[in-house]
Amino acid sequence: MRQKRRKFEPGFKAQVALGAIREKMTTAEIAQKFSVSPNQVAKWKKEFLENSSKAFGKKKKESLEHELESLYSKIGKLEIERDFLKKSLWKTGL
Repeated sequence: MRQKRRKFEPGFKAQVALGAIREKMTTAEIAQKFSVSPNQVAKWKKEFLENSSKAFGKKKKESLEHELESLYSKIGKLEIERDFLKKSLWKTGL
């Protein structure tokens, strides 16, 4: 029977990668401490170092885009409600 694939949270991956970057322990020791493969530790360390520049800058742009999208959807909803109320008032003669 196959074992179920383990999934790790991003925070856990970052913790393991930071431990590897600090180099206070060997990769094998870190892998044993966190119960993961040494190859996985090396992969997460490499990925962490490659993506470390993304921690500064793009977060603000993404959050602004998300907020803008939310506001546009709210505007659309309000326009629909307004049109519905206009039609309702016109039908009642007010």
